Amino acid sequence: MDFTRDEGPDAVAEVVVSVLERESARDIELWPRLVEVGLLTVALPERFGGDDAGLLEISALLTELATDAVAVPALPTLGIGLLALLPALPDDLAERVYPEVAKGAVLTAALSEPGAPFTASPKTTAVAEGDRVRVSGHKVAVPYAEQARWLLIPTDSGVALVEGDATGLTRTPSPVSGGLPECSVLLDNVEIPAAQLLAVDLAHLHRLAVAGIGSVADGLLEGALVLTAEHLRVRRQFGRPLAEFQAVAQQIADLYVVSRTLHAASVSANWALAQDDSSPEHRERTDDDLDVLAYTVASELPAAMQKCHHLHGGLGVDVTHPMHRYYSQAKDIARWLGGESFRLDRLGARCTSI
Repeated sequence: MDFTRDEGPDAVAEVVVSVLERESARDIELWPRLVEVGLLTVALPERFGGDDAGLLEISALLTELATDAVAVPALPTLGIGLLALLPALPDDLAERVYPEVAKGAVLTAALSEPGAPFTASPKTTAVAEGDRVRVSGHKVAVPYAEQARWLLIPTDSGVALVEGDATGLTRTPSPVSGGLPECSVLLDNVEIPAAQLLAVDLAHLHRLAVAGIGSVADGLLEGALVLTAEHLRVRRQFGRPLAEFQAVAQQIADLYVVSRTLHAASVSANWALAQDDSSPEHRERTDDDLDVLAYTVASELPAAMQKCHHLHGGLGVDVTHPMHRYYSQAKDIARWLGGESFRLDRLGARCTSI
């Protein structure tokens, strides 16, 4: 299969690169600049000033931001929240939500519950009372929940679109490894209009999340590998560049293999998910690719980042050096996926069911 990107994803990637070349911020301070250049409208419908782009364009955006370990809410807002809402949002809600997203409003999705990452059977409840719905439950590891204007809350009756300042919603910040904040979210009879309980396919929401995380992981490892290779090229020991030592050369070669493997897994899964093919055969193939991608990220990415740290020596743990930003984000997104053992179990179950 030919996974060569067409002009749409390439154009988005070029805009991101251009912004990063001009701006020094690599955290939330960069978010307004992404708004100004129109990157948050890429996937919006044309009538809302967008480009009607899709998953492949968003994937390119996420990957390019991650190559510089940029810590902004692009993954939860664009890669998960917006892409999930586009086919499911009624017109009146679209009129409220999409213009705010274009202005920088943050979306996020609460995919995990205590002891149940990416749960397919949420214990969070949604009880209808006339034209209102009451939502109650407990979500964990919700990225950018404290900054979110809206949260997508999977329940036993659909996915609820909940206002970030809703009465009965409590957000408690969780410890994290780096610059991607997250919260535990407690919902105690949070009341929403019935129209905000959406018919979003939870399995598809999970697919989008895995694809988006894979795109970020691809960029993180690519950026860390470039950073590490440059360090080994210029750092000298015993009068020679570190890159000339055989043991070092073998380790950076291993990292390159992992990086290309992760890239292939990410591109393949995103391409499959982006295809307009609802056949059972294609859906099965897509889910296979996504499970492989999730396991590759959870198992290989943290170990590869650890090796990059090792090759940097003490410099890698200096917070004034960018290496720590890559490593910390990699640890967090691997944890969001549920970890290596969880993903291996999921992949093993798929293999044994064939």
